[in-house]
Amino acid sequence: MELLSLRRRASLYSSACANLLRALAAGVIALAPALVMAQDRAVEYAVKATYLYKFAPFVEWPAGTFASAADPLVLCIVGTGPVGDLAAEATSGQSVAGRSITVIRMPGPPPRGTRCQIMYVAGPRSSQVRAALDSVKGTSVLTVTDSAPEAAVRGIINFVIVENRVRFEIDLTAAAENHLVISSKLLSLAVGIHQQP
Repeated sequence: MELLSLRRRASLYSSACANLLRALAAGVIALAPALVMAQDRAVEYAVKATYLYKFAPFVEWPAGTFASAADPLVLCIVGTGPVGDLAAEATSGQSVAGRSITVIRMPGPPPRGTRCQIMYVAGPRSSQVRAALDSVKGTSVLTVTDSAPEAAVRGIINFVIVENRVRFEIDLTAAAENHLVISSKLLSLAVGIHQQP
């Protein structure tokens, strides 16, 4: 009788373990798309952070943008988010045309007169993006936005996702307003070029 009871308990234990393993496997399978998506998002953020300074060699700033040959290239990050968090790491030890890169974080639009050569506006809030773009309109700042759906609140360069890859659009009218010339090499890589007639 005791032997039967032990066998029954072993069988129940074995069945419970099998059910637990099935449940865990189902959970992992259910979580797999989310894990892949999280990994994809991490790659997306890292690519965007790297692009921010990689754009610089393909942009011509007007004379007088830099006070001296020793001045760093200043990248201003407006708002919070993973791309901004990764920008300092991505630019560490890098240089552009012999200039070191300085990253400045700011919660809101930069005060007029802030010396940025590149300004990335993090986050999807149109009001914050518009305020930041307005704050540097007409100055020699390359503005970069993050998948902004509205044309009115896009920077000179606007990140987009095409076939799960980070790509970008370029607004030549906005570049001209900020006295910047964009290289034809960079234009050839853009998925969209906007220019008012």
